[in-house]
Amino acid sequence: MNIVENKSFEGERPLFASNNLKLQNVKIYTGESALKESSNIHAVNCVFMGKYPFWHNSHSVIDDSLFTEGGRAAIWYCDDLRMVNTRVEAPKMFREIDGLYVENVKLTDAQECTWWCRNIEFKDVEVQNGDYIFKNCENIKVDNLTLQGNYSFQYTKNVEIRNSNLKTKDAFWNTENVTVYDSVIEGEYLGWHSKNLRLVNCVISGTQPLCYAQNLIMENCIMKDDADLAFEYSTLKAEINSPIVSVKNPRSGEIIAESIGEIIIDENCKKPGDCLIQVKNEVNA
Repeated sequence: MNIVENKSFEGERPLFASNNLKLQNVKIYTGESALKESSNIHAVNCVFMGKYPFWHNSHSVIDDSLFTEGGRAAIWYCDDLRMVNTRVEAPKMFREIDGLYVENVKLTDAQECTWWCRNIEFKDVEVQNGDYIFKNCENIKVDNLTLQGNYSFQYTKNVEIRNSNLKTKDAFWNTENVTVYDSVIEGEYLGWHSKNLRLVNCVISGTQPLCYAQNLIMENCIMKDDADLAFEYSTLKAEINSPIVSVKNPRSGEIIAESIGEIIIDENCKKPGDCLIQVKNEVNA
């Protein structure tokens, strides 16, 4: 592998179509597409200040580096990319990537980040301003994600999330086959129009959660005081180890909770309208 060390580059495509290259303590200044169409790039302790540095790349590693605000839309149309121990201040990171591993990374302005990607793993990642993160992605594994940003995980498929704290409204809309373990999800309108959403040992807050859901499963979950008007037009099986403020017009299935403040079943309930709603002391009586 060729080594480029302690150098700087700027302008249009300074390292275009490079192969088998290690960048050590390199700075990429203002310009575009510094490493476009490259492969087997290993960047260590580098700073990226120009736009679109990694486009159409394969087999890249980025370690202990920084993407400033000017390094926006940095990594698109790639396969097999690994980013670790890195700070990203630039928006629109990660598009159309197949094979993405991200660990110990902080994204401080993650708007429109990680769209249309496949085969993704995030571990020990902190995300701020992450509106629409993971839009239209498939095959995702997440562990210890701290997320602040709305509309997350919309239209995703085949997702597993563990040990995470998600502050996000309109999360998991139109998703398929999502499972969340041991996590806190804060934000209104959670999981609308989802299919096969499973929540295990989770804490849920925010108004009107989990409406229009198909085959929703909740195991050993807690719902906070603001999680009212839950489950409208959903089919579900839910075990809630807390009170529920209110339940409105669930379509079918079973809900068991410690208590339920209000059950609203009115003329707008959709067929079959046969959801079994119980409190735990009644079940155990």
